[in-house]
Amino acid sequence: MRPRIAAFAFVSALAWTGSTVPARASGTADCATRVSPCINDDTFWPHAGPAHFVAVGSTETVAAGQLGFALVTDYLSRPMVLQIPAPGATGSLDNVINDQVTGTFLWSYGATDRLELDVALPLTFGQGGTGLGPVTGGPSLHDTAVRDMRFGFAYALVAHDRADPNLPGSLLLTPRTSWGLTARFEVSAPTGDHDQFAGERSGVYVPSLAADVRSGCWHFGAEAGARVRPITELLGARVGTQLVAMAGAAYDILPLEHLTASVEAWALPTLVSQGSGQASPLVPAEWQVAARTAPLRGGDLSIQLGGGSAIPFGGEDEITRPRFRFTLGVRWEPLARDTDRDGIPDLADKCPTVPARGTADGCPLAPGPGSP
Repeated sequence: MRPRIAAFAFVSALAWTGSTVPARASGTADCATRVSPCINDDTFWPHAGPAHFVAVGSTETVAAGQLGFALVTDYLSRPMVLQIPAPGATGSLDNVINDQVTGTFLWSYGATDRLELDVALPLTFGQGGTGLGPVTGGPSLHDTAVRDMRFGFAYALVAHDRADPNLPGSLLLTPRTSWGLTARFEVSAPTGDHDQFAGERSGVYVPSLAADVRSGCWHFGAEAGARVRPITELLGARVGTQLVAMAGAAYDILPLEHLTASVEAWALPTLVSQGSGQASPLVPAEWQVAARTAPLRGGDLSIQLGGGSAIPFGGEDEITRPRFRFTLGVRWEPLARDTDRDGIPDLADKCPTVPARGTADGCPLAPGPGSP
């Protein structure tokens, strides 16, 4: 009954999000002008559910009937810099948002062993900058803001075995699948503060495909997709539908996921032409290195810390591309790993590599007296 209730609630939320919802009035924001603040300045949209990388989507999903939670925070430096017309050849650069701290609350639910339902609630905890006041005379930048909510799902097309990822395959009852493939789909709802660069003028549709492969201590992942949205213009810079390309590599420094180092990069090429004030293509791109540890509860609880900077594909100063970014994520994502497939989770199994059905501790019964 509970999976059906969760699925019904999710489908209802998705239907509401995907409907034609007008942008919520916030201050005096006008999303139809050529100087529109209805742009999400933060292109980093972390996924709910298990995660081995900062941005690249995982192919793992929360176990059936389990509820996961995560909080991913990040600090951005100068994510919105505009060239303001002024006396002189080049005008002046204005830090519309100079620095910003955001957090995304993430919930995931395993509807089945392959299907995961996701909800994301991003917030701006603090920010500083000029806003668009010097240009339009409109609302100033607030200290905090509500950002657009997101709803989505992940379905494992090729699922990894729910087994200890560091266990040699020779100890498993059957060979383990070394690669995974997961389809993802998200929809954002225009619920954010649109005069604070925290929300879009309408919903955004985000289909993607994530893949990964494990080889010993190495873990490689990639994700490709799109963010489909109408065009919004800000002083010649036009934000519209974007492609999403992400890739990363990770190495287990310590076994049992006690310490993993990773490096990844992502880029969002915009598929719309730019106005006269933005000659180069709009391609927000970043790279990041991170350290991750999952020492408790068989990898269900993980902490990840990372930092990186912009990749200057489209010039030195570009909107929605911060100068640098630091991230901190804490996740509780129940995986229900059962390495030997005997029905006893690894957390309670004292012999996780030896199948022993019908025993309380997961270990085979000791042979009785006189047994061969």
